Amino acid sequence: MEKKIAVIKGDGIGPDVVEQAMAVLDKVCEKHGHKFVYTEVLAGGASLDKFGVPLTDETVKVCKASDAVLLGAMGGPKWDTLPGNLRPEAGLLSIRNQLGLFANLRPAVMYQELSGACPLKESVTGTEGLDFVVVRELTGGAYFGKRDTGSDENGMWAYDTMFYTENEIRRIVKVGFELAMKRDKRLTSVDKANVLDSSRLWRKVTLEVAKDYPEVKLNHLYVDNCAMQLVINPRQFDVIVTENLFGDIISDESSMITGSIGMLPSASMGGTSFGMYEPIHGSAPDIAGQDKANPIATILSVAMMLRLSFGLDAEAAEIEAAVKKVLEEGYRTGDIMSEGKTQVGTKEMGSLIRDRI
Repeated sequence: MEKKIAVIKGDGIGPDVVEQAMAVLDKVCEKHGHKFVYTEVLAGGASLDKFGVPLTDETVKVCKASDAVLLGAMGGPKWDTLPGNLRPEAGLLSIRNQLGLFANLRPAVMYQELSGACPLKESVTGTEGLDFVVVRELTGGAYFGKRDTGSDENGMWAYDTMFYTENEIRRIVKVGFELAMKRDKRLTSVDKANVLDSSRLWRKVTLEVAKDYPEVKLNHLYVDNCAMQLVINPRQFDVIVTENLFGDIISDESSMITGSIGMLPSASMGGTSFGMYEPIHGSAPDIAGQDKANPIATILSVAMMLRLSFGLDAEAAEIEAAVKKVLEEGYRTGDIMSEGKTQVGTKEMGSLIRDRI
């Protein structure tokens, strides 16, 4: 198989972890005879520094001409004082929108080997670990609604609009139901329908879509209750589907429940096999270039790429098994380190995983 992959290494630890993920992909190519052609482009802070904007037309063009996109983290304090439309995060939101990537899949898996890194008691998480998925709507809601900042006699004011259309809700909810059908057939829809009109529409459309999936057990939770339930009883969840802002928060909470934000991958998908793959963690500029970052989330993201965009299930499973093997052998980066284990850096962790493929 020959595929074109656009690579956006990003800011902070982005280049550190993306380079390890690319090396893992190269190992897969070497073993199975595939050929992945990489084209590196800039976005986020790196693009701001070179071009003065967080996303260029050229980057979008290269991404659209590729079969998938591999993305590192974006942003950092260096650019925090810039206007909102010029911050690195604006580039991330724009590229998701321009590529039509409306569905963000964030698996939350707690490896049994990392149960000690989970802040919750074993009586809460259980001995078998955790395994659920957050499906987050990615191109609507407050992050893309009308907004403004101004002032009057009362001082400064600002507003953001959480706007959704019926079709936007329907397509992401269907993604949630389809995923639930492939798993344990349980779906939790998260909203704030007791307060927000957009959430009342969300719930109405969800109930309509549910009629097409009678085998799936549907549950509704308000977002504040969902945040609480994730801490009280995370094992109750299989697939969670929710809107953009709620999903951003819930998925980060899920990552810490499973041990470390450095462990969780994500896939941003549209209506085709094309996707953008990235770890859910931030750029962590305080450890950038110091060989301290955990590359596992990015490595697992390329496993998702192989499975979802290229249909290479066996190759994806090999990467996942290699990660599990390294953890079983007791190797840890600093964020998941515990007593009696062997601490390694970014590069060595990547090398250990490659050696086991």
